[in-house]
Amino acid sequence: MLKTELCKQLEIEYPIIQGGMAWIATGELAAAVSNAGGLGIIGAGNAPAEVVREEIKKAKELTDKTYGVNVMLLSPHVDEVIETVYEEEVPVITTGAGNPGKYIDKLKEVGTKIIPVVPSVALAKRMARLDVDAIIAEGTEAGGHIGEVATMPLIPQIVDAIDLPVIAAGGIGDGRGLTAALALGAEGVQVGTRFVCAEECTVHENYKEAIIGARDRDAIVTARSTGHPVRNLKNKLTRQIDKLENKGVSKEELEELGIGRLQNAAKEGDVKEGSVMAGQIAGMVNEEKPAADIIQEFIQEAETVLKEKVELIEK
Repeated sequence: MLKTELCKQLEIEYPIIQGGMAWIATGELAAAVSNAGGLGIIGAGNAPAEVVREEIKKAKELTDKTYGVNVMLLSPHVDEVIETVYEEEVPVITTGAGNPGKYIDKLKEVGTKIIPVVPSVALAKRMARLDVDAIIAEGTEAGGHIGEVATMPLIPQIVDAIDLPVIAAGGIGDGRGLTAALALGAEGVQVGTRFVCAEECTVHENYKEAIIGARDRDAIVTARSTGHPVRNLKNKLTRQIDKLENKGVSKEELEELGIGRLQNAAKEGDVKEGSVMAGQIAGMVNEEKPAADIIQEFIQEAETVLKEKVELIEK
């Protein structure tokens, strides 16, 4: 069975973490991934604390396994969300868009493990100086808000730079990607886009169909001029953003245009003018299936690849 030190640390069966996607990663999906042996993550996004608490309670009802919450540190509700995480004694949090330092001591009181998501070596080093438990290194192939460095060069550089377990993210959609991440020195992987098309994911069916129908070049980057680039599936919205960027409109206008668009796509099914955040592996996703089947496919393919390569070397 494919296990790493990360499995022991997080008390999970397989080294697979589900991405904490805002408006997509609910308690149902998190519980399904955790029940299947991975680490399910609830996406808090910009949701109020009471909404996050409802999802946590839902996950607790559906699983007795380790689960987590992704906390966006730029959320206007972040202090209340952290308090909720503390009160509910959530086993793991992943964090993005900021520094979790001021919350660490409080969360450690209830045993919460803290895993920041970073897009660069410099930020990984900064986070490693805190009392965090691991680092998620996310390459630019990921969906949603992204950095500039690709996963393949990013992972080994961060592995070499810090003395913490590193989890690879961005562009990982099957067991071959898991194997590659382990070869680069990672202890596990974070997977987002593939789990959007899990049966237990409650995102609108239009969103799932958009991913299933995507081709290799459909996940594009917009809004680079704002300093906060986003990877979405191309549609009417992305074309509008590109047009406005080419005209040189202000950062504020572009950011205003994006407000509420992810929710529109994920909950209302508006995949034409909504923000359909997805990674570059979208073209690899061909069908909807249970989270447990997705995880087993990852593990079986990874074990097969590793076995074939070992046999090849032995010959």
